[in-house]
Amino acid sequence: MAKLILTNEVAGLGSAGDVIEVKNGYARNYLIPQGFAVAWTRGGEKQVASIRAARESRAIHDHEEAVALKDALESNKVKLSVKAGKEGRLFGSVKTADVADAVKAAGLGELDKRKIHITAPIKAVGEHEATVRLRDDLTAVITLQVVAAK
Repeated sequence: MAKLILTNEVAGLGSAGDVIEVKNGYARNYLIPQGFAVAWTRGGEKQVASIRAARESRAIHDHEEAVALKDALESNKVKLSVKAGKEGRLFGSVKTADVADAVKAAGLGELDKRKIHITAPIKAVGEHEATVRLRDDLTAVITLQVVAAK
């Protein structure tokens, strides 16, 4: 087993700054090369503190503010204009950064692209859903209206 410090949020493992233990192959072949984690050392505790401080500064601190953002996101459809072919198939797919930019352009607030989760790849024009983890205890479902760019 390898002991690691997460530098980014990894679904199913934890958030940035968490100290985890995973199998050696998973750490060596995926987490460390992708930049999601670094090896744990005794001196790494200072690094853990700085990672957690950065995570806290990006987090939405006020619960009422998070609930208001959730209501705004769920009550509005976010329009996303992307390049598409004749039958409505997209050239590529919609990424989490595209969703974050569309939410910001709609005036609904700024979201961290790492907190957005798209369940199935969006490769066609139409309505789709994405979930956003606003806080550890609060998630919102965004309705995306994907339209072909003119």
